Amino acid sequence: MSSRPCTVGLTGGLASGKSTVAGILERLGAEVFDCDDHVHDLYAPGGAGAMDVAYLFGDAVLDPEGGVDRALLAELVLGDPAARARLEGAIHPLVRSGVEEWLATLGPRTVAVVEAALLVETGSWRNYDLLTVVWCNADQQLERAVARGVPVDRARGLLATQMSMTEKRALAQVVIENSGARDELDAEVERAWREILSLCKQL
Repeated sequence: MSSRPCTVGLTGGLASGKSTVAGILERLGAEVFDCDDHVHDLYAPGGAGAMDVAYLFGDAVLDPEGGVDRALLAELVLGDPAARARLEGAIHPLVRSGVEEWLATLGPRTVAVVEAALLVETGSWRNYDLLTVVWCNADQQLERAVARGVPVDRARGLLATQMSMTEKRALAQVVIENSGARDELDAEVERAWREILSLCKQL
């Protein structure tokens, strides 16, 4: 492993289990940055993201405290590719800046995992040393999303906006299979962690 952090982009798709995997990797020794958590901070009252969203879509998308109403915002952009592109054009640079600032705080020889849903769709996966994809099939994604309380029509809409898991898998250096039962996942992530460490040592 080089004297700088080994950067790992971690992605998957709707309800594929990437957040669970990120938590396991963190327990195994990885440093983890959750891009969705960062967006949550950006959308808080007074956050740079909240101001950008209000500029793009008006104050109606803000809650009474001045933060972004994420459910309302999702409704606005889910079926409108142009609106989604405007949103991503404003927010993704803020997220990338957050990742870069975080990476600058890490010491050498660290495995830095950045968890994000749209790494492949935005092309930002190319910025990382390794791409790791948490994989399950589309039927499992839909079933798991609905089990988590996502309405089935909304889940189908979200899946339609994401690249297929098969396409993402083809780009990955490391694939974490999450098509089985939950109790099988820990061993699979431990196997993937060993693979990640081995690949990072070659950098």
